Amino acid sequence: MAELVYLLCMATSAVAAALLIRSYLASRSRLLLWSSLCFVGLALNNALLFVDLVLTPAAVDLTVARGLVALGAMGLLIFGLIRDVH
Repeated sequence: MAELVYLLCMATSAVAAALLIRSYLASRSRLLLWSSLCFVGLALNNALLFVDLVLTPAAVDLTVARGLVALGAMGLLIFGLIRDVH
């Protein structure tokens, strides 16, 4: 059951990213660009979670990689929010 939740979270993030990218291409709003890049990173993070907990043996630990991807995704969004303030 947990595997299904991981996949659904990944799919939700990917769909959100696709919708944000489509909106960005239509309006060219930079905030939509940064938000879409954040959601791409979150989808990648969820994919790594699935690979880490379901597909790889227990000896392989992708916790650091998942954390770095999540940090990068949130960093992109924060950077975009700060940059678009002025």
